[in-house]
Amino acid sequence: MHSSERIAVLTGAGISTESGIPDFRGPNGVWTTTPEKMKLVNIEDYVRDPQVRVAAWQERMNHPAWTAHPNAGHLALADLERGGNLLALMTQNIDALHQAAGSERVLELHGTIHQAKCLSCGRRTRMQEQLERVSAGDPDPACTECGGIQKSATVAFGEQLDPLVLETAVVASSACDLFLAIGTSLSVQPAALLAEEAHHRGALLVIVNQGETPLDDRADAVLGDPIGEVLPRIVSAK
Repeated sequence: MHSSERIAVLTGAGISTESGIPDFRGPNGVWTTTPEKMKLVNIEDYVRDPQVRVAAWQERMNHPAWTAHPNAGHLALADLERGGNLLALMTQNIDALHQAAGSERVLELHGTIHQAKCLSCGRRTRMQEQLERVSAGDPDPACTECGGIQKSATVAFGEQLDPLVLETAVVASSACDLFLAIGTSLSVQPAALLAEEAHHRGALLVIVNQGETPLDDRADAVLGDPIGEVLPRIVSAK
């Protein structure tokens, strides 16, 4: 940390578990315990089956992001940004807890649950506006502009990442001299490729995760302590 001048950070679901948001692939993850819920984030199932959409809207109604607060890990990364050496904070999370903690250089690779979007006309609205319609008795609210199917403004399986967001993330990963991969299994592409790209170009690779990742044997350091404990210590070393 002392010698690094250009730092890139990638975070995954593991950084938000201490805020009460479960991960997906861990031992107690959502898809591990209830694999049928993967249909809710598959774009083909979502578009084809109205019942999948109804179930997805109920999941959004009860998403823990609405009551979650940033934890020590999120706050530490906000402190890191204020130090002036952070190129980008790339996150696979959709909960906006990084922004709530004070981070500004956030690239939301997988979008955000705080907005809804129409799959036909692309119109975006506040998610709470659509959830109010669900609460009022509309189980699958259609777009009020064109009547199209709506979903959260998140990237489902089968959808492409925002090309501008991805390009910006690739540039930051290519330019950094230290890459921190935090709370991510590094098993989802293309996010995992960002760590590989940084390491390939000579950056130090530090993985902070409580589970094994495919890049552990190539990393310069692998830390398995709880993120909320170890990340503030890492950042304070700067």
